[in-house]
Amino acid sequence: MNNFLIFGPPGSGKGTQSVKLAALFNLIHLSTGDMLREEVDANTALGKKVADIMEKGELVPDEIVIQMISNRIDANPQAGGFIFDGFPRTVEQARALDDALAARNTSISLMLVLEVEHDELVKRLLARAEESDRPDDKDVAVIENRIDVYRKKTRPVISYYKDKDKYMPVDGMGDISEIFSRLVNILQDCI
Repeated sequence: MNNFLIFGPPGSGKGTQSVKLAALFNLIHLSTGDMLREEVDANTALGKKVADIMEKGELVPDEIVIQMISNRIDANPQAGGFIFDGFPRTVEQARALDDALAARNTSISLMLVLEVEHDELVKRLLARAEESDRPDDKDVAVIENRIDVYRKKTRPVISYYKDKDKYMPVDGMGDISEIFSRLVNILQDCI
């Protein structure tokens, strides 16, 4: 089983690229952001619990996210692999993910980190707000907070996987097809 993390700040293209990679390499795409937004849109108990947190651009508590991910892994026992989009977001989540995968006799194969300049991130998020009407992409102050939260709380996850020799930086600048081509070239050597 091949399991990959696609990583980067908000607006780096994780979601776009992971959907394309999942389709090409027959992986199951797991996006915690998408899962949480589905809960909010469905007005579930979990959705109500996390809506305010997400509106502010803060991170949802680890135990909630880890349980959601574990449930999705267990729901797909025949999967050939997963691509985790936007997860883990903290070192604690990374450890919990590694433990959950080890309990299922698998592990993370590689962490792909999309590197994108700050101004480009803001530009992409504002453009996405116009296209998808995501409330967390409309306000520059919320965008800056999300990028800051990434820098402070999420970037340390890179060091965690770097120490395990599973880190691969990827130039996230350019158009979608250029970035996709870079990612495909890397994954073809792993699968």
